[in-house]
Amino acid sequence: WYGRLPTKSELETLSKGLRTNRSLPADVVKAMKQMPKEALPMEVLRTTVSMLSMYDADAEDNVREANIRKAIRLTAQIPTIVAYWDLIRNNKEVVAPKEDNSLAANFLYMLSGGKEPNEVSVKSLDIALILHADHELNASTFAARVAAATLTDMHSAIVAGICALKGPLHGGANQEVIKMLLEMGTLDNVEAHLDKMFERHEKVMGFGHRVYKTEDPRASHLRKMSQELGKRAGDTKWFDMSYKIEQIVKADKGLNPNVDFYSASVYYMLGIPNDLYTPIFAISRMSGWAAHVLEQYANNRLIRPLAEYIGEM
Repeated sequence: WYGRLPTKSELETLSKGLRTNRSLPADVVKAMKQMPKEALPMEVLRTTVSMLSMYDADAEDNVREANIRKAIRLTAQIPTIVAYWDLIRNNKEVVAPKEDNSLAANFLYMLSGGKEPNEVSVKSLDIALILHADHELNASTFAARVAAATLTDMHSAIVAGICALKGPLHGGANQEVIKMLLEMGTLDNVEAHLDKMFERHEKVMGFGHRVYKTEDPRASHLRKMSQELGKRAGDTKWFDMSYKIEQIVKADKGLNPNVDFYSASVYYMLGIPNDLYTPIFAISRMSGWAAHVLEQYANNRLIRPLAEYIGEM
């Protein structure tokens, strides 16, 4: 957001801003409680972020200082939206966010309904959030920048990013990975299940990348985290299955795992519901989206590709 590392006092000011802006307006929480319980978490996130613009005093102010304030608020509020929706749809009372812990710790605290998370879980989620924070011009970031290039407001640009992230070829990939692991069920079923997928020419989600032709460096960290969480729980089943899938796909297809592959087992072992995987991606990526939107505003040119007409004259 700033182009350089902060001083100690600047970091303290930013951290305080992120801790003290976690609450949602009462009317927004009330509106969330009226939403259909079967609504997808990404639908709720998309709609609620859009609603927040109507309660933001800086909503239509596009100067940098106002946009920084909006970026801080949205980075702090998106975890609250995701945690609140899981509580609301399960008919549980929402838990007020704390102001004395990290973003990862506070999210797990709210999601659990007010239970303090253990240190390993917090560290694992924190690392996952760092690894997902930004990744050049992926689909959602590009969508956010295209919107920002029209000089629309920050909330609208972020909603555009959320809309692109919702797609299974972008943010939804790790959700598909855990579905595959659950279908396999045990380590012994991995090989036969993959053989059937290969026969049907089905895509094995969580492998390959448009940019990386070697291993996605983010996958290296998540592989280690998946193994550590399994060891801590006394059951490395999900890591063992994932590792076996990796070896087979590498040998058979020459593809390496990407960030989505091992994040699936990490989130599953943290007890996070499968359909919250993509919203958690948004919690993290908000920081990267904001950086790109701020950069677009600072040196703006309308992103308007040309089209070539190839129909009949």
